[in-house]
Amino acid sequence: MYRYCKWLWFCLLIFIFPVAYGQTTSFPAIDQASRLGRAFPDSAFQLLRVLHDAAAAAHDDVQTAACLQQMGKICTDQGNYSKALEYFQQAEQLLPASATQLQAANYNELGQLYYHNINKAAARQMHLRALELYGKIGDTRGMAATYGHIGHLYEKVQQPDSAFYFQRLALAAYESVHDNDGIAGIYENLGSIYEDQEAYDSALVCFNKALAIYETNHDKIGSIEVVNNIGDIYRKTNRYQQSMVYSRQALDMAKATGNKYQQAAACKDIAQNFHLLGQHDSAYLYMEQSRKLSLSIYSDQNNRQMNFLRILYDINRKNQEIMKLENSHRLNVIIYSALAAVLVLLVVVGLLVISRQKLKIAQQRVVTAKNEEIQLTQKDQLEINSKKLASHTLQVIQRNQFMDELKDSISGIVKDEKRDNKKQLQQLVLRIEQNQHQENQWEEFNGIFNQVHESFFEKLNGVCPDLTPNDIKLVALHKMNINSRDMATILGISQDSLRVARYRVRKKLNLPEGDTLMTFAQHL
Repeated sequence: MYRYCKWLWFCLLIFIFPVAYGQTTSFPAIDQASRLGRAFPDSAFQLLRVLHDAAAAAHDDVQTAACLQQMGKICTDQGNYSKALEYFQQAEQLLPASATQLQAANYNELGQLYYHNINKAAARQMHLRALELYGKIGDTRGMAATYGHIGHLYEKVQQPDSAFYFQRLALAAYESVHDNDGIAGIYENLGSIYEDQEAYDSALVCFNKALAIYETNHDKIGSIEVVNNIGDIYRKTNRYQQSMVYSRQALDMAKATGNKYQQAAACKDIAQNFHLLGQHDSAYLYMEQSRKLSLSIYSDQNNRQMNFLRILYDINRKNQEIMKLENSHRLNVIIYSALAAVLVLLVVVGLLVISRQKLKIAQQRVVTAKNEEIQLTQKDQLEINSKKLASHTLQVIQRNQFMDELKDSISGIVKDEKRDNKKQLQQLVLRIEQNQHQENQWEEFNGIFNQVHESFFEKLNGVCPDLTPNDIKLVALHKMNINSRDMATILGISQDSLRVARYRVRKKLNLPEGDTLMTFAQHL
């Protein structure tokens, strides 16, 4: 049985594909299956399932999504809204950003689904999303169809102004691309809105325009419904004989095409005409025919839905069986793979541990060597800076001693020489005194001192921020462990002045009795 079904589907595909290649869409086989779904939804659904599985096996996400979209459309037509929503959502997840046209079409299908499920707000939102996408890619036909859907929604919520607005947008869009089928459909929609507003003359004009296009295109299915609508207009305007002509014409056309739904509608319209003409026997006869046709339609729909549900059940059952086998196979693969992975993992972990340990030892050696090198470099630099600091300090001492001697010599000259030179020599002594203790000689000292004793001045400022520059110099000289005589020479003050300066600094630092300034500086 399975081989027979497989062979049958193969033949069906062979039959469909040549026909489909004459289409202009991206997926002709899917389009052909969709057309088949109007009359044979169960067969179309099975065909779409075959196409879906083939596309999924080939990892063609776009074609897989297109199949899901058409499967959802068939489910919507068959009233299986939950399954339709599932297929549409799956299609939306598969579609890439580049498949804008299919995304927009999917939003329109979701809009139709929400409309059938009486959620008009959600339906409108979906159609607006579709309209935005069609606008981005300049798809005029897609925009026209979406305008028509939105206008139809406004018609059903009794907002005729908005309905007219969007239907006219749709009409203009279809006319711009010379799409006669679309133009005819919009004229039907406009006629329906006019009919609801009891503007029967305008409705009749729209229906006649739609009929003329359908007849030109030899579209018998579209013509039947329009002829029936024209008959309704004549009946509502009390022109019963003219209404009867169009209703009988619609009945004959429906019989010729085997369209039971339109036959039932035409019989009902004829019955209403006979009733209004007072011919109740004829009215009863045609109403009975309409009832029987409606029962037959209901029965056919039930049969199609039963077949459709059976196919869904078979597909789900087969999917479950396949999943069960796949899970069993997958479980075996997982077990064997896990065992192999554990063995490989143990080997890899062992190698990693050994390698990591070796790397760690090597890195530790490198770090140790670098640290030793850094320490050695820092030690050498510290020794160099210490020598520089000592040398600079000695230079300061020698310079100040020289300046003292020079000052004393000049002072002697002032005392012994003539009074004519006395004034100039006094000015020279004054200049020597003024320049003897300039700050620029301390800038170099501070730079070298900071390199040897890092953060010393910052720590000292943290202990007592009120120290003057001379106070700071005094503490720095104590840090260098310089004797009192050299300190006085460097600072350019006497020994007595040095003692006073020490006392003043100790008081600012709040040093307790017994603690010397030298001890404080060495521990800072």
